Amino acid sequence: MTLPRSTNGGANSSRVLIVGAAGFIGQFIAEASLKSGHWTFILVRSIPSCPTKAKALKGFKDDGATIIHGAINNQELMEKILKEHKIDIVISAVGGANILDQLVLIRAIQAVGTIKRFLPSEFGHDVDRADPVEPGLSMYNEKRKVRRVVEDAGIPYTYICCNSIASWPYYDNTHPSEVSPPLDHFQIYGDGNVKAYFVAGPDIGKFTIKAAADIRTLKKSLHFRPSCNYLNINELASLWEKKIGRNLPRITLSEDHLLDAAKEKIIPQSVVASFTHDIFFNGCQINYAIDGADEVEVTNLYPEETFTTMDEWFNGFIIQMNPVKNRIHG
Repeated sequence: MTLPRSTNGGANSSRVLIVGAAGFIGQFIAEASLKSGHWTFILVRSIPSCPTKAKALKGFKDDGATIIHGAINNQELMEKILKEHKIDIVISAVGGANILDQLVLIRAIQAVGTIKRFLPSEFGHDVDRADPVEPGLSMYNEKRKVRRVVEDAGIPYTYICCNSIASWPYYDNTHPSEVSPPLDHFQIYGDGNVKAYFVAGPDIGKFTIKAAADIRTLKKSLHFRPSCNYLNINELASLWEKKIGRNLPRITLSEDHLLDAAKEKIIPQSVVASFTHDIFFNGCQINYAIDGADEVEVTNLYPEETFTTMDEWFNGFIIQMNPVKNRIHG
């Protein structure tokens, strides 16, 4: 069941504006939008100086995306963009430093009055339920503020609560999915038995795009709880050991260790430490039921769709490490 399609976009496509498509999560969303056949518009301030991000944007353009230059904190410009390109769906994947810039974008969406769905930058925990210490709490308070403004404005929305990125959950790395799992030792949080849900970036993109045009997710939080990736850190460690063919020492990190790392207020590492503490000590992904009228679970909506498993995701790291395979098994 999907939203009515834009007549300008063709029978099978919506007109999707993605903000933050050069970022980690945004790239997966842009890829999924293009793959799904949507008219895809990508908003960028300027061509990124980072070669990897610039290459990604060029790839999107080559695949048919329209690149638009602008900033979401310019209401007049955003209104013009939304009108001129007849945008149906707006998806924001801006980073933590720009969360409150979305308030201007929301005013533009409200002024235009034609947007069928807005997905603000979430892509993690349910911020109304999670309870991280500072400095993560400040980020979540900003996201909560965005939610309340969206709701008060009467804008049709969906909140994407995809939980953890598929990776080894380093507590001091912004994007652990870009870093190989350990080869020397594991850092185990507490007893290592608190479980979490891990989701690969391409799956986040795929289900975000599906949800954006699905009437069943309108004014709801969409939670990602794939049973195949419901794992604790001990289970992750054992899985990785099987991949590399040897056992690694396990070092226990206490709750105080993560709290001290959060207190250091080193951005972004301390933010990640506060979230890691919330996951593996507070159980913030699993300490509630999804049973409210304003929330749905992704595998219930799309039972025919599969998730990349952590076993498969770890295989990708093994492929990358082939040049040093002999050293690993030596």
